[in-house]
Amino acid sequence: VPVTVITPPGPTLHDGVRESCDRIVQLLLLHLQKLVHNRPSSLPADAAPRPVPFLDAFKPRVRDLCVETLRLERKRFLWQHQLLALLAVYSAPDCATDALACLLTLARTQEELALAAQLYAVLGSSLSDLLPSTVAVCVAQIHAGRLPEPQIVQLLRNFASVI
Repeated sequence: VPVTVITPPGPTLHDGVRESCDRIVQLLLLHLQKLVHNRPSSLPADAAPRPVPFLDAFKPRVRDLCVETLRLERKRFLWQHQLLALLAVYSAPDCATDALACLLTLARTQEELALAAQLYAVLGSSLSDLLPSTVAVCVAQIHAGRLPEPQIVQLLRNFASVI
């Protein structure tokens, strides 16, 4: 298991410390959710919605976040998936299609593929063209030669599984 901020080297963390860290992460996600979903949808032409720097910093890291989420580690993948959904809503539509395309491309098991279905369930109601846009992104990646053959095969298997 790689050493991270959550699992430092040395003795195992006390359960109370884990619970406190989990609570802090949940509060952070709740605050981000409020920031994302309470943004005004209609503003004057010269006013932009208030930025969320934490999420702005994650925009170029969507693939990394997807890869980490697909590792399905403990509770971590749950909050990573929540963060991915918030990032997708905040940076829609491009981030949403990129995240869904990434999950569909990289998922190797049914449990991992379920994360893509869950993300679509969260985002699909607010982004009506999410699925066609995601398919277009995947096809563009194939045509551009950005996916190695094993990933293309896996992507096509995943499409067949979800259809």
